[in-house]
Amino acid sequence: MTEPIVDAAPALDFDLKSLPKVSLHDHLDGGLRPATIIELAEAAGHTLPSTDPIALGEWFRESADSGSLVRYLETFDHTVAVMQTKENLARVAKEFVEDLADDGVVYGEVRWAPEQHLQKGLTLDEAVEAVQDGLEAGVDAVAETGREIQVGQLITAMRHADRGQEIAELAVRHRDKGAVGFDIAGAEDGFLPSRFREAFTFLAENNFPATVHAGEAAGLESIQSALVDGRALRLGHGVRIAEDIMVEFEDREDGVDDDEADDNVGLVTLGNLSSWVRDRGIALEICPSSNLQTGAIAGFGEGIESHPLDMLYQLGFNVTINTDNRLMSGVTLTDEFELLVETFDYDLDDLLELTLNAAEASFLPLEEREALVEYINDAYANLG
Repeated sequence: MTEPIVDAAPALDFDLKSLPKVSLHDHLDGGLRPATIIELAEAAGHTLPSTDPIALGEWFRESADSGSLVRYLETFDHTVAVMQTKENLARVAKEFVEDLADDGVVYGEVRWAPEQHLQKGLTLDEAVEAVQDGLEAGVDAVAETGREIQVGQLITAMRHADRGQEIAELAVRHRDKGAVGFDIAGAEDGFLPSRFREAFTFLAENNFPATVHAGEAAGLESIQSALVDGRALRLGHGVRIAEDIMVEFEDREDGVDDDEADDNVGLVTLGNLSSWVRDRGIALEICPSSNLQTGAIAGFGEGIESHPLDMLYQLGFNVTINTDNRLMSGVTLTDEFELLVETFDYDLDDLLELTLNAAEASFLPLEEREALVEYINDAYANLG
């Protein structure tokens, strides 16, 4: 396992922001600009904790940085409140794409739950269409600047509600109109994917892919249910799969100096579930900063250096790096890459492998995935 570097970042001879990136786990209602929230909230008559963009951004970050997923999710009350009309949904989606492109993202899957955006009379289909209009406007705006980005919707059902079948049918209806996959999100603990077994069966019957939030606020049972009941091709977060991995370090022999001891690797034993996830390349949509904020990695240690993502990566799991909610965590994908460089001493080759993992795990058709992989490889090759 790579020894964590926690005191200083290695010297970089490349610009992380300019690297082409793939974003698989990024929530629409978690990526609004504070200034946009303030403007839309005023028009909607919604009261915010602050009407200063900087102070509001700080409030979101501080509220999210509580170590509790429940508290983290409460911050969405304010973002969802201003995303209840066609115009607002389209604007938020357009800006979302522009911000991704500004961070170097060339392909992004945007997940959101249409059922949360019906308070002002929109139908589910109207909500999806409004977001798609915004996403396409964002792609066009990026193209006008001489850059390219491709995006797709991950239509999400809230796991504490009972609309799974309805939302699954919604996703399939829009499969050729922007929707690329299905997800369930929200409070994970106590709401296993098995609640949506029939919806997942419907998706499988219609050959429509699913990623499932699992292994964040709940552990191995949730992951198992995501794979069996949800037929998940990817695991949203999935970080707690590490609970099914045992690492035993042998006592150091006398006469072994510290430098040599640092190179020792413990005996690693994978359980049946973790072996299944690794050996079949089921992608883990890991969100480092968010995992620390919500307490998803509390069982492994207190700081980011205790995050098991490096162990999972070194063991050959299909690790991808994501932001989860850029507003709440106060991060970009560039920031998360920088965090990996600083914490685990990752280099350009590591970042390329993590990015290719994400590209290959995307819900794009094969030909488009291959083109994306080629584009990323070429971009990295040109850095030399």
